[in-house]
Amino acid sequence: MESKLKVFSGRANEPLARAICDRLEIEPGRCTIRNFADGEIRVKIDENVRAHDVFVVQPTLPPADNLLELLLMIDALKRASAERITAVIPYYGYARQDRKDEPRVPLSSKLVANLIERAGANRVLTMELHAEQIQGFFDIPVDHLYSTPVFIEHFPAEPTRNLVVVAPDTGRAHRARGFASRLGGAVPIAVIDKRRPEPNRTQVVSVIGKVKGLDALIYDDMIDTGGTLVSAARALMDMGALSVRALATHAVLSDPACTRLAESPLSEVIVTDTLNLPESKRIDKIRTLTISPLLAETISRIHCGQSVSSLFL
Repeated sequence: MESKLKVFSGRANEPLARAICDRLEIEPGRCTIRNFADGEIRVKIDENVRAHDVFVVQPTLPPADNLLELLLMIDALKRASAERITAVIPYYGYARQDRKDEPRVPLSSKLVANLIERAGANRVLTMELHAEQIQGFFDIPVDHLYSTPVFIEHFPAEPTRNLVVVAPDTGRAHRARGFASRLGGAVPIAVIDKRRPEPNRTQVVSVIGKVKGLDALIYDDMIDTGGTLVSAARALMDMGALSVRALATHAVLSDPACTRLAESPLSEVIVTDTLNLPESKRIDKIRTLTISPLLAETISRIHCGQSVSSLFL
């Protein structure tokens, strides 16, 4: 890989950044990130980046320090005369606050987009946004990847004739349909009809589609507290599903998610490493797939000026 390419990492997911660099056959960019005694973040780029094509890997999950760390790294690279700065955000925080659905609330995902642009990013590379319209909140190019190729690669050897792909809500139905079609054969889909009376609390009303006598595979973008996923799994078992597994790109796993998953009827939960899962949350039911090959390939194509549209699946 050409030496003008550099990949730096914040502290939110250093293992993923190292895996990307290994795929690209380059050394991770050298930088120092520390906290002062009061918690204030200090960033220093420890090598020359003048006229370089720089990628910064940093998911922006809470706490807000992860977002601030990304902004400070972008600003430091801009002031060090990097030619182009791409913010690689495997998990885009505040994505759920993407619309004004009640009076006097912020449009948080738009605000975050403004901050990233204002800090000096020239481009954004992200994965499995909670809402695709967030791409329109940026006035710089956005490459939005899906985890589908990673999951499909995991499933090709498995028989699909007894499988039904389940969307956890109507908003995910088109993604579930696309995933089912790529599994091959005539894999049906079902949709969970749910209500959300308040944040992090859902109520399953019904299941649309046939699941009785089938192995259900719930296809979602993220798992936060696990309430929605576990409620859906129980509803599917009550409707006669033989088994229930789940796929989710982002394993946020806020408490009490791990306890809920462990006690649920789910036989397996397959996630990706967009977020660095601590050892305490790596329960037996969770299996993690890496997205590093997909991100590395995308970074390589962006750097070389090649098309990445074939990766938007």
